Amino acid sequence: MSELRQDPTTKAWVILAPERARRPQSKHRVRPADELPSFDASCPFCPGNEELTPPEVFRLPVSDQGAPWEVRVVPNRFAALSPGENGDIVEEARLFRKMDGIGAHEVIVETPSHNTPMALMSYDQVEKVLIAYQERYNALKREKRLKFITIFKNHGWASGTSLIHPHSQIVATPIVAPSYHRQFDIAHEYYIDRGRCLYCDLLAGELDKNQRIVAKTEQFVVFHPYASHAAYETWIMPKTHCASFGIFPDTYLNQLARALKNVLLCLYTALDNPAFNLMVDSTLTEDEEDPYYHWHIRIVPRLTTIAGFEMGSGIYISTALPEDTASQMRACFQKLAKEGKISLE
Repeated sequence: MSELRQDPTTKAWVILAPERARRPQSKHRVRPADELPSFDASCPFCPGNEELTPPEVFRLPVSDQGAPWEVRVVPNRFAALSPGENGDIVEEARLFRKMDGIGAHEVIVETPSHNTPMALMSYDQVEKVLIAYQERYNALKREKRLKFITIFKNHGWASGTSLIHPHSQIVATPIVAPSYHRQFDIAHEYYIDRGRCLYCDLLAGELDKNQRIVAKTEQFVVFHPYASHAAYETWIMPKTHCASFGIFPDTYLNQLARALKNVLLCLYTALDNPAFNLMVDSTLTEDEEDPYYHWHIRIVPRLTTIAGFEMGSGIYISTALPEDTASQMRACFQKLAKEGKISLE
């Protein structure tokens, strides 16, 4: 029988219906690396094509423009938001409000290699990507009008990406979406009521139950949340309380890189390289040291399509129990470690 579970961080309900996994449907598989060239002359993110993008705002290693690079960050050529002066909300006819589309929209080109997704990168290269994430997050938050910064990665056409070359994006906005306001309000109310961080308690509960834990390191826990919105949804959460990714100690990014690459390689192997969305969830830029939120990474495989029921009701349907998927991921981790493809240390 299916189950209804409530997400403690959003109060949203989720339907867990494993029997729906047997429905006939096309798979959201992404072309594997060995089916792609390492260089594409038409790709704006491949080395040698730098003139096809706007001038870069960051690179690793930090060097002259003409020197080789491992990670580049450039403004999005087709930006959703752009730098501007006027960030005032204008009200029209009482109910209709608008403002100029100011903000920032950047692309993190993760590697010079056209066919090396993050799952197949070295730990060192994944760490460089995370360094770029944090550097640009901290650069953009200095603009006081920008209240919220979203770092995300779309992998595969079903996730919404438009280019194959491995890349992530960062968008800074002058407004905060109501869904995030609700998360912050729930976390704040929990803190006022209990005197503790909701996410710290959630993590303690997951560790105590030990049913949905995939892996643990000195500083991070990888787990499948109790009310997963999608099958194999995976969270990577630091053990130490920290509300903002921007102020998280960069000395731990190498450990985060290991956890992240291990998760992505396991998904790549066990689920035949599925499309997925990756999000870095962090607090407001003006509230980075708050005691009630706890930054984390969410990875959501796109194994099914969001359809009319989800849109109409706001209730997601997952086709697997997180206890089962976590068990499968643990087995995958052990298998990959035994084959020498990942390190669990």
